[in-house]
Amino acid sequence: MDRRRNLALIDGNFRRRAAISHALAGCNVHVEPFEDIAEITYRWPRSGAILVADDGHGIEELIEHMTDHGQWLPVIGFSEGPDTGRVVRAVLAGALDYLQWPCPTDKILTAIELAESAAGNIGSLRLREARARSRVQKLTRREREVLEGVADGLSNRLIGEKLRISPRTVEIHRANMLNKMGASHTSEAIRIAIEASLVGS
Repeated sequence: MDRRRNLALIDGNFRRRAAISHALAGCNVHVEPFEDIAEITYRWPRSGAILVADDGHGIEELIEHMTDHGQWLPVIGFSEGPDTGRVVRAVLAGALDYLQWPCPTDKILTAIELAESAAGNIGSLRLREARARSRVQKLTRREREVLEGVADGLSNRLIGEKLRISPRTVEIHRANMLNKMGASHTSEAIRIAIEASLVGS
């Protein structure tokens, strides 16, 4: 017997939510409907996938929330008659799949299965990125600039010249930066910055 799958459904259209929930009711899928992203943030699902109606910005908002809070679940976008640009934007934002509604139930089931099988690897990458971002967000603007200089391989003197501050001030910012990021050495701070997409690898 197939295991029961969990699906969070985010859609502001009540009729469509009801239709999708009804279609999946006999397929061993527990659907938890939400009207919008704000609602799901109050009752975050423990497992499963998220099927979200793409209103042009909802997928990006959802992915941003997950990255900021270190909560990752695979995302499947859908909309009625989407154009190629919309699908590409959703996938680039982090959606693992995209469906055109209406679609057959078996297509939704396949998308859920594929999203869940890919979720482990992608989820761990996203969580690493989220943790790195939360560390970088603790830094002041000047500390970030020093971190960028360090990542570029610049010495304290060259960073100071670039930022018009003394090498001693750079050293102080550098020490504060390492402390706030919980990094024991410079190479660890650079790795965190790369994971947070602050600097290029």
